[in-house]
Amino acid sequence: MKNTATLANEIFDRSVADYHITDNVDAPVSNPYPEGSFEAILYAKNWVDAVQWHLEDIIRDPEINPTDALELKRRIDRSNQVRTDMVEDIDTWMREKYKDVTIKEEATINTESPAWALDRLSILALKIWHMREQADRKDASAEHVARCRAKLDVLLEQREDLSLAINQLLDDIEAGRKYMKVYRQMKMYNDPATNPVLYAKK
Repeated sequence: MKNTATLANEIFDRSVADYHITDNVDAPVSNPYPEGSFEAILYAKNWVDAVQWHLEDIIRDPEINPTDALELKRRIDRSNQVRTDMVEDIDTWMREKYKDVTIKEEATINTESPAWALDRLSILALKIWHMREQADRKDASAEHVARCRAKLDVLLEQREDLSLAINQLLDDIEAGRKYMKVYRQMKMYNDPATNPVLYAKK
């Protein structure tokens, strides 16, 4: 059986490649994995990341219509909330998987949960795709290509290191050497009860 990071990297790479078939932020997603499976959750998570990546590109157009920019900003805010909710869903899945593990007395907590580490792995898949695209550009200068190839090498090394760290963390959780404690992000800006600009209008 593949380790979690290897599986995640394959799924994230597939999602990024599938997104770029149309390269359209409004393209419908066709998740190739069984509904409710861990693989389907990871694929859906990366698709949301891919769409948001490109929304962030679009909103930086210096000639964008201000009305369009405002709607895009609100769409990005909604996407951020979805991304956060999906990470928490992955952590819930992980916590259920390891619920029967006997935690050792000397067990320690990690700086981040497994799902937030997988979130970083998902973003790395997007960075690698787009940096490779820059490194392969035929219309760019030799200096630009060289810089991007050097950055691509760093990103690939970073993915190897993060993948190893994720697998080690999950091994430690499974063995009871680490334990999961999940904190909800509790974002306030989307909540009309906690954003002062929103609740002041009531």
